[in-house]
Amino acid sequence: MRTTPAAPGSTALDPEIAARLKRTEDGLLPAVAQQFDTGEVLMLGWMDDEALHRTLTTGRCTYWSRSRSEYWVKGDTSGHVQAVKSVALDCDGDTLLVKVDQSGAACHTGERTCFDADVLLPLS
Repeated sequence: MRTTPAAPGSTALDPEIAARLKRTEDGLLPAVAQQFDTGEVLMLGWMDDEALHRTLTTGRCTYWSRSRSEYWVKGDTSGHVQAVKSVALDCDGDTLLVKVDQSGAACHTGERTCFDADVLLPLS
């Protein structure tokens, strides 16, 4: 099992894409998963170059689990698959927006989204 994300440039990720990424010190980028047709924000995960490469080539979201120190494909164990519709890099190159078609819950708690349970400031 890998204990750290893959080093930048050590994967099959297109070098032109890899050169545009501004990663954290541990080689990761935040990846916001959003329901493609409604705009609902589902979750935040972390990707390194290899996870992004796998996501782009398989059409299924692959993340780097910071708690388990391994790659995981959303839905492999839960059945709650994220089918990728598009992937965009923000203007600074430090965040990914992954538009998906979410099957079932996106959150590990079983909720549709990770952002429903603890609203800090409701709309007035």
